[in-house]
Amino acid sequence: MVARCSSSQPKAAADSLGLAACRSQRFIILRAGRLEVISSKTLVLGSHNQKKVVELRSLLEPLGYQLLSLDEVPGSIEVEETGKTFIENARLKASQQAIHLQQWTIGEDSGLCVPGLDGQPGVYSARYSDPGATDQRNNEKLLVELNRRSPLKRQAYYVSTIALSNPDGQIVLEAEGRCWGRILDQYRGQGGFGYDPLFEIMEYHQTFAELSSTVKNILSHRGRALRLFIQQLKRLS
Repeated sequence: MVARCSSSQPKAAADSLGLAACRSQRFIILRAGRLEVISSKTLVLGSHNQKKVVELRSLLEPLGYQLLSLDEVPGSIEVEETGKTFIENARLKASQQAIHLQQWTIGEDSGLCVPGLDGQPGVYSARYSDPGATDQRNNEKLLVELNRRSPLKRQAYYVSTIALSNPDGQIVLEAEGRCWGRILDQYRGQGGFGYDPLFEIMEYHQTFAELSSTVKNILSHRGRALRLFIQQLKRLS
């Protein structure tokens, strides 16, 4: 069974890079596999990223789900992110970890894409500057690359993909969300992580790092993807 949530995003809305663009559902697709019941309210997130865990947990816990990070699950494995797309990586994280742990597992992959940089950093967002990258080094490289180009090339979008695997390694749910904005030429804000201090939501005139967690959860790519994911998750609960 395939469920799609889609509406067109007028060019003017995309060009404005504002709240309207964040709310557009043009880029969001949900897919439900064979219908089955999730017997557990405990889900594993295939990630060691504690900031990502906190963000996802805040959205899942009100629905009665307990979310565990890999640091809280004995015997987890490291899954190589060899996919060429975000959704391929999300599927890998979910299915391989689920088979190994024999638990329902969520795989999430996300990043920043800048059309003016041919889609970079893309799937390499976490290691854009080098294999052992930090947020600061990634941000510095992004600024260097954009400073070589026209100021009109600073349009960007965040993308988040989520996949849920059953213990047999079958992907039963997928969701994707995007949020458009622009990359500033200087850091603003102390919250968030990754490229958040540089990513501005135009109509808010604030970066993700300046927004409260409540507002960010509403506007963000990850929040949008997870809300659509949850719509389908409720059908399996």
